[in-house]
Amino acid sequence: MGITEATLFWGFLLAYGVIMYVLSPKSKSSESFYKGTDDQGKPVGQWSLTASIFISWIFAKSVTNAANLGVSYGAVGGLAYASYWLSIPVAGYVIYLIRKQTGARSLQEFLTSRFGRMASLAFAAAILIRLYNEIWSNTAVVGGYFGLPGQWQYYTAAMIFTAFTLAYSLKGGLRSSIFTDVIQTFVFVFFLGAVLFMILPANEPGTLLREGSFQLDSGMDLLLVALLQLFSYPFHDPVLTDRAFVNNEKKMLKSFVVAGLLGFVAVFIFSLVGVHARLNGIDAMGNAPVAVGRSLGLAALFFMSVIMMTSAGSTLDSTFSSLAKSLAVDLPRLAHRATTRLPSMRVGATVMVVFALLGNIPMFAGTDILAATTISGTMVMGLAPVFLFYRLTRWSPWSFHLSFWTGLTLGIALAVGVIPASWAIGEGKYGLLLGVNAWGFVLCTLGFFIPLLVARWRRGPTAVLHS
Repeated sequence: MGITEATLFWGFLLAYGVIMYVLSPKSKSSESFYKGTDDQGKPVGQWSLTASIFISWIFAKSVTNAANLGVSYGAVGGLAYASYWLSIPVAGYVIYLIRKQTGARSLQEFLTSRFGRMASLAFAAAILIRLYNEIWSNTAVVGGYFGLPGQWQYYTAAMIFTAFTLAYSLKGGLRSSIFTDVIQTFVFVFFLGAVLFMILPANEPGTLLREGSFQLDSGMDLLLVALLQLFSYPFHDPVLTDRAFVNNEKKMLKSFVVAGLLGFVAVFIFSLVGVHARLNGIDAMGNAPVAVGRSLGLAALFFMSVIMMTSAGSTLDSTFSSLAKSLAVDLPRLAHRATTRLPSMRVGATVMVVFALLGNIPMFAGTDILAATTISGTMVMGLAPVFLFYRLTRWSPWSFHLSFWTGLTLGIALAVGVIPASWAIGEGKYGLLLGVNAWGFVLCTLGFFIPLLVARWRRGPTAVLHS
């Protein structure tokens, strides 16, 4: 990295951190820190919530993955990864029904009411693993614009970025997260447009969109995986689901639908960066945005870095606020150590600091960022029947456990490489992943319904099922 490039990049990183800290509001109450209300106790506005959902789910690792898939499979790869954002409207509608029908204040409270405390504990463990992964997988992407893994610039940038994000998160909790999300949304959209206008002159739009083919070994297997995970993937991410309880049901649902559709479009557009690299013979070297940025000049590379920092920052501050709520509010309520009264902000702040220190350990170990999405999504496939069919039961702990643990077992088995090749659907790179998710969905659904059928056989249909 030359002197001019280094000055530009490090200067922006420092300026970004200072500006975010200065602009982010300070929470004066626990309601504001954990629920995002303003000083008068008013909930988040609909468009602020929409922007927050949109940008907090545009993970730095995700747009990088989308671009890399554009290199591998053309527009089909980008479409496959962008399809994950369609799970946002799915989650919004399901949580809308849960709130209207049960009055639950969180997913943990809902799960406890239908499936018992142990179900909520298992769910809490899953989301904590998810949140932990979000820290290192996003800071590592930012570090990649300053150096390579193993270089001091890589780790220094990642840790400075973590420190700045932690600072303004401590200042306001969820309120700061949502407020800065609005700013980050405008910055992201502006620079995404700038990058797009740099790419389009080098390619015919039709050529970009037609690149790739809808075949199982050409990225369609991953597209089918994404469509299967629409019904499970979003529910284990409190960065998303916490925002489903900060406003009234109708405004929340509108925000989720609009944010999901906008996210789908934005991620697909960014995947065209990778398609551009594919068409022009640019060696992506595992990081298409960096490679394309360097090929187009310093300005393009800088624009790419701005996109990554804003998307990573929005996800990281949301992760810190979700960790604070999960460990300071939801788990104590589950253990009956707290009432409806919220804990002090100091408790949530302590949680943030601890995870900021521990959350980057996998980055130093060099873990693959793509694994943070595909593997975790497979492990929680058992949540799909739980949230799709919950209305068929008033109380059935075994339905949750047989579905959830079946999915988790299959996900771990896939991660350690013990799933037989015969499970694969197609011969593509993601054929085995597709097979595990397809057959796993069937097995998890059977696991969910078996206790209901047994209870119906023993006690009669009205004891368990209801209309």
